[in-house]
Amino acid sequence: MVLTERAALGTQVEPPGRSFDLEGRVVVITGGAGLLGAHHAGAVAAAGGVPVVVDLDASRAREVVAACGSGTAIGADITDEHAVRAALTMALRAHGRIDGLVNNAANNPKVEGDPGAFCALERFPLEQWRRDLDVGLTGAFLCARAFGAHMAAHGGGSIVNISSEYGMLGPDQRLYRRDGLADDEQPVKPVSYSVTKAGLDGMTRWLATYWGDRGVRVNTLTVGGVENGQPAEFVRRAADRVPLGRMARADEYQGALVFLLSDASTFMTGANLVVDGGKTAW
Repeated sequence: MVLTERAALGTQVEPPGRSFDLEGRVVVITGGAGLLGAHHAGAVAAAGGVPVVVDLDASRAREVVAACGSGTAIGADITDEHAVRAALTMALRAHGRIDGLVNNAANNPKVEGDPGAFCALERFPLEQWRRDLDVGLTGAFLCARAFGAHMAAHGGGSIVNISSEYGMLGPDQRLYRRDGLADDEQPVKPVSYSVTKAGLDGMTRWLATYWGDRGVRVNTLTVGGVENGQPAEFVRRAADRVPLGRMARADEYQGALVFLLSDASTFMTGANLVVDGGKTAW
């Protein structure tokens, strides 16, 4: 009765599922050959969209596209502005349009698996800092500038910047402690990771206000830790810090991503959608 009355008043009522349809939309995914990137590409394809998987590892990118059943694989270094422009040209040559961009690429060291890889801030290499920011922030900037500018000039689109709970919270470094190591030898989640992820959310708000009148929406998707073969003790410690009592599965961000890329979120821009099992609520 309510739906009938609304229709009689001239309000268009559609089944909610149609809003989440990405049919025919071309979505560029950076770092698309990685763990989450491959799931992002799969989510786009499952919603009817066309994933353009951009990654340094062109061979792995082709495997992701093959698994999706559609799309295009592009091998590119997103820290190189010429390579990013070439990727835009290739995507347009293949599909004629760009409707979305997922800035997913990042250096994310598996600290829990290699205690010697990253240690005290006082010894953190400047070159590593530069590499991490180059991929996670400069790369996102270059891709937003290229793909976002194209969308702004051709009717709009959606940009989703993939951030982390560590862009909102300082890492609890006790999570990474290893028995038998001196304090100054304990592994830590590096400062560059948190700074990069926090910077992405700042970029989201800047781009959202810059391109809002051009139909380009820009949002952050902040994700929690994903269980992916880490040592059992690490998984237990991580789960203890999450209200839902576990780490995420790699496929649990797909719905949120499709929501942000689709017409289900047409009045949402400059926002941060947090999907972390409640961790940041503590």
